[in-house]
Amino acid sequence: MATTYIQIYIQFIFAVQGRQNLIYSSKREELQKYISGIIKNNNQKLLAIHANPDHIHLLVGFNNLNFKISDFVRDIKANSSRFINEEKWLNGKFNWQEGYGAFSYSKSQIDKVVNYILNQEEHHKKKNFKEEYLELLNKFEIQYEEKYVFEFYDD
Repeated sequence: MATTYIQIYIQFIFAVQGRQNLIYSSKREELQKYISGIIKNNNQKLLAIHANPDHIHLLVGFNNLNFKISDFVRDIKANSSRFINEEKWLNGKFNWQEGYGAFSYSKSQIDKVVNYILNQEEHHKKKNFKEEYLELLNKFEIQYEEKYVFEFYDD
């Protein structure tokens, strides 16, 4: 009997609602561990994660596609938002913005993408999130209208 084999690598990027700096460095590791658990519970493999103050990067290796990518991201965003709110990290309510970026990579690019994600702090000394995100959209030749991209404010 034939079996289906799948290995797909996708980098996800999504932002805090209103692009507020609500992911505090003191809570970053706890959030990253929580999201790692969500991904593991979905039987996928987290290769890299970095929660910036206003957005997050994930690199996930998929070895089965028995669900929709949009459902996967929805679950991560909904469960991590609920976690942050239940733990009362903020005075107000935490939410992720609608939408996300998903960019696929080949096996040969994985080390470079992992390094890129793990070195976000250094990377953002040179380039802000808006520049980074629009650069990725252009690199992957994704057509977009800037007014429908994440809520960007002048820094």
